[in-house]
Amino acid sequence: MLRFLGFRLLRAIVTIVLVVTFAFVVLRLSGDPALLIMSVDAPPEAIAAFRAAWGLDDPLWVQYIRYFNAIFHGDLGRSMRDGRDAIVLVTERIPATLALTLPALAIKIGIGVPAGVYAALHRNSLADRMVMVMAVAGFTIPSFVLGLILVLVFAVQLGWLPSGGQESWRHAILPVITLGVGGAAVLARFTRSAMLEVLGQPFIRSASAKGVPWAAVVRNHALPNAAIPTVTIIGFMVGSLIAGAVVVESVFSWPGVGRLLVVAVANRDLAVVQCILLLVAMTMVIANLIVDLLYGALDPRLRATRTAGAH
Repeated sequence: MLRFLGFRLLRAIVTIVLVVTFAFVVLRLSGDPALLIMSVDAPPEAIAAFRAAWGLDDPLWVQYIRYFNAIFHGDLGRSMRDGRDAIVLVTERIPATLALTLPALAIKIGIGVPAGVYAALHRNSLADRMVMVMAVAGFTIPSFVLGLILVLVFAVQLGWLPSGGQESWRHAILPVITLGVGGAAVLARFTRSAMLEVLGQPFIRSASAKGVPWAAVVRNHALPNAAIPTVTIIGFMVGSLIAGAVVVESVFSWPGVGRLLVVAVANRDLAVVQCILLLVAMTMVIANLIVDLLYGALDPRLRATRTAGAH
């Protein structure tokens, strides 16, 4: 088990380093922050002074080493816009993002998993076809399109809900639905496929032939085995809670981390962008590590394999 955790931890560290390196290089090759913040009409001396103050006139490899050295000392940099610590700007926005993504995750799991199980248990029925039609529709419609449709119908035409902002809980309803629908559709499709594959296995037919009630077969045999691929998708959704809110927060003018990322990228606010990407990478890595540990609890064969490997 320790060997397994050590390998996963090493892989997580390498993944985070690669993500941060990629972001570091791409951001510095995509444009000069000095020209965006100071404007192209600024005196050359002012632009040069700005670059020197922020270390942008150093070679790229020097900036890279300095950046990683700062990370190891807990310094994620300061915003070029207002001089505040990047980590402070990002953490201020996290509660707003979680206020959308956590209820949306509950909708994804609470609707997607039961719908997929029900569709699999009633294969080729009218209910199965309806679930799959809605799942395909929810999966294929881009989140920004769905968000605009919801705004047009419920905010503009009916006037029931606000179209944007964060003044009250009513402002969160449309963005939460927008985030939740697509994920519920994905979970419904994957859960149905996983259940159908398990229901076709010999051990299911054997349990039924022994006279075990069908409800017990589904509860004790089908669901635990079908949970493994479903947990993988849920883990990915948990890991992408922050990244998945970028578009929706922009559509609904929600002051979360996703909207901050869009603004920071447009302004080439390097420290803020890098801080957000580091947060996203760490969230994804931690979620994947938790999923790997859950595999052992869900599948005794994997747990036995890891234990044997440790010895």
